[in-house]
Amino acid sequence: MAAPGQSRHWAQINEVSFVAGMRLLFAVYRLFGRLPFRLMLYPVLCWYIAANGRARRASHAYLAQVEAYRPALGVHADIRGVFRHFAAFGESLLDKMLLWGGLFRTDRVELTGQEHIAAAIAQGRGGLIVCTHLGNLELCRVMGREHPAMKLTVLVHTRHAQAFNRMLAQLDARSQLNLMQVTDMSPATAMVLADKVAQGEFVVIAGDRVPVSPNPRVARASFMGRVAPFPVGPYVLASLLRCPVYLMFSRRTASGAQVSFEFFRDLIELPRNQRAQRLDELAAGYAARLEFHCLQAPFQWFNFYDFWADSAMDERHATH
Repeated sequence: MAAPGQSRHWAQINEVSFVAGMRLLFAVYRLFGRLPFRLMLYPVLCWYIAANGRARRASHAYLAQVEAYRPALGVHADIRGVFRHFAAFGESLLDKMLLWGGLFRTDRVELTGQEHIAAAIAQGRGGLIVCTHLGNLELCRVMGREHPAMKLTVLVHTRHAQAFNRMLAQLDARSQLNLMQVTDMSPATAMVLADKVAQGEFVVIAGDRVPVSPNPRVARASFMGRVAPFPVGPYVLASLLRCPVYLMFSRRTASGAQVSFEFFRDLIELPRNQRAQRLDELAAGYAARLEFHCLQAPFQWFNFYDFWADSAMDERHATH
């Protein structure tokens, strides 16, 4: 348990503890549509924001950073801003349920940059896709299901969200089929993933959450005007798999949703004498693209913990 005033790791925060309320709201949506869903969502959000001080403070800190960094966006770190942030999170949870319940209009998903992935598939090449907690990762998995040639394995740490994942499984058992629980990257896991990539499959890993371990290996990069810790795992894994690396971002739009794929690196190599420098460069490249997309939809980045906390704590560099 974290000491008072000390930041907890994101995996210790049950970011979907109002899953029972979301189950009720999903039923409301199915019967009456999205407007009644939103009307009923507000009391659930009020309760959650009042009861979850850590997540509320994390949202406020993030919005304050956006407000200071890019005032022209009109983002305000007040209670209305926090409420809007959590409302976007609630909408994203509903979209996940709609996707796996077969009620989401996937024809309204705008794809950009898909030619990068299509070219790799045509060549029989697999790859690593670094995703984020911006928007809805489920869109990537569902689009992969609808395009059988694009086979995905998503690396996750979802023990903190078991109730919500059980609910997704009840909607569609396939929602769990391409998930691989990973707390630490063992040699055995790396071998399994290497085999998947060799067969032309894609491995998906998040690049914006510090690993679940006592002494996580991180690189530091500027994000929204402040230095923040970013995991080096995606780049270390890519160097082991020796495969192309792509980035994936998603966000809700007025007409539906947008999923963007970007080419990142064809091959990542980490020479021992340049390892730290290369990891810093890779993390900085990823952070710059994450920042760009977050500023397009600042309320849709759902990392409800103190993202910059380790910047003021002891140094835990990737070379340690």
